[in-house]
Amino acid sequence: MRKALRWLLALTMLIGTWSAAAGAATAAGSEPTDIKDRLLSIPGMSLVQEKPYPGYRYFVLNYTQPVDHRHPEWGTFQQRITVLHKDTSRPTVFYTSGYNVSTNPSRSEPTRITDGNQVSLEYRYFTPSRPEPADWSKLDIWQAASDQHRVYRALKGIYSANWLATGGSKGGMTATYYERFYPRDMDGVVAYVAPNDVVNKEDSAYDRFFARVGTKECRDRLNAVQREALVRRAPLEKKYAAYAAEKGYTFETVGSLDKAYEAVVLDYVWGFWQYSLLKDCDSIPADAATATDEAIWTSVDTISGFSAYTDQGLAQYTPYYYQAGTQLGAPTIHFPYIEKRLIRYGYQPPRNYVPRSIPMRFQPGAMRDVDGWVRHHATHMLFVYGQDDPWGAERFRVGAGARDSYVFTAPGMNHGANVAGLVPDQKELATARILKWAGVSPAAVAHAEPLAAYDAGLDGRDVRREPVLRP
Repeated sequence: MRKALRWLLALTMLIGTWSAAAGAATAAGSEPTDIKDRLLSIPGMSLVQEKPYPGYRYFVLNYTQPVDHRHPEWGTFQQRITVLHKDTSRPTVFYTSGYNVSTNPSRSEPTRITDGNQVSLEYRYFTPSRPEPADWSKLDIWQAASDQHRVYRALKGIYSANWLATGGSKGGMTATYYERFYPRDMDGVVAYVAPNDVVNKEDSAYDRFFARVGTKECRDRLNAVQREALVRRAPLEKKYAAYAAEKGYTFETVGSLDKAYEAVVLDYVWGFWQYSLLKDCDSIPADAATATDEAIWTSVDTISGFSAYTDQGLAQYTPYYYQAGTQLGAPTIHFPYIEKRLIRYGYQPPRNYVPRSIPMRFQPGAMRDVDGWVRHHATHMLFVYGQDDPWGAERFRVGAGARDSYVFTAPGMNHGANVAGLVPDQKELATARILKWAGVSPAAVAHAEPLAAYDAGLDGRDVRREPVLRP
C-alpha cells in the first residue's frame, strides 16, 4: 500500500512538472515580439501615440509612477516618456532635459555616437507629468532619480545592452543626480553644461566670468544697453504695460510689473552669453545712449523676453523655480557698471517666482552631497562645458577618487556646447569613451567617430529657447 502511495505521489509530481514545463513553454511562446507590444506588456505602461520615422519606431508613452517612492501606497501619477527604438541589441541612451519632454523624434549626441536607442523622460511635476493634487514636497532630486531608476528597471529586460545617461543643462544635472543615487544602473554618463551651485550664497565665480568673457568691446556694448534700459525705465515700462495688456499678461506671482521689468533687464547680459556667440555682438546697438527706445526694447526683448516673468511665462517653470529655491540653488550677480540708484530689487530669489501657496524651504546640504560624491566617486562620467557659457562658471569637477571621468571645455561655445565642439584630441577621447562605455566593438572604439550618420530631422539639437536664468 505504501509503495502504491509513493508511486502515486511520484506520478502526481511528475505530471505537475510536465504541466509546469508545458505552461512555461506556452508562456514563452506567447510572449510578444513586436516592440510596441513588448513595451505595452510592462505593467503600468500605456501608449499615447506612435509616430513613424525612417529607420526607427517612435513611441510617446505614459508610465505609472508613485508620487513618493518611499511610500508607493500613497498614490501614483502618470509620467510621460518617449522611446526612439532602433534595435534591442543596440545600446540605449537615457535622455533627460530636466523639464518637459518633446513628443517629436530627436537624438541626443550620445545616441548618434552610439547609433543606439533613446529613452527620454519628462521631469516630475512638469505638466502633464504632475500628480493631482500636487504635494510639492515630493519634488526633489532623489524622487526624480528614483523615477529614472524605475523606468530603467522596467525597460532593461527589453533593452539589455549597455545604457548611458545624458542631458544638457538641468538635464545634465539630472543625469548626474541619477548617477549619484543609483550608481549601478548606468554604464556611463555624459552631462552637458551642467551647473553645480555647491554653496548657494557664494556666487563670485559668476562676477569673475562676466568681467572677462568675450571682448571688452562686446561687454561694453551689452552693459550699456542693459544700463540704458534702466535709465529709460519710465517710458519703457509704459510700453511694457501696453504689451502686457494686449497679451493678457499678469504679474501676481512676481508682485508687480516693475519687478518683472527689472528682472527681464537684469537677465540681458547673462542671456546674451547663454544663447549667443561673440560674433553676434554685431547685432547689439553700438551706442545705447543714442539708440531709440524701440531699439533698446527690441534688443532686450529678443535676448531676455518680456514675457518671462509674467504669470503666464512663469507657470510652465514653477517646478524649476521650486527646485532652485529648495535644493539646486540660483545665481546672484552684481552690476558694477550700473549706478545703485537704478537697481531697485537686484537678482530676485526663486521664492519670488513661485506662487506663495506653495511652501519652500532651502536644503543647503543637497548640492554639497552631490558635489562631494562626483569629486570622489565619479566613474565613467564626462562633463562638457562651453567656454562662454555663464552656467559653466560654477561647474562639476572630478577629483583624485574619480575613475575614467573627465571635464572638458569647448572653446568659444555657449550653452549649446557639445562633444563635436571640443578641440580635436579631447573630441576623439570623449567619443572613444562614450563608445567604450556603450559596449560597442573595439574597432568602433578605436575609430572614435559617431556610428550613425547625421540626420537633420533627428540631430538638430532641441533648440527650444528656455527663458534666461533657467539652466
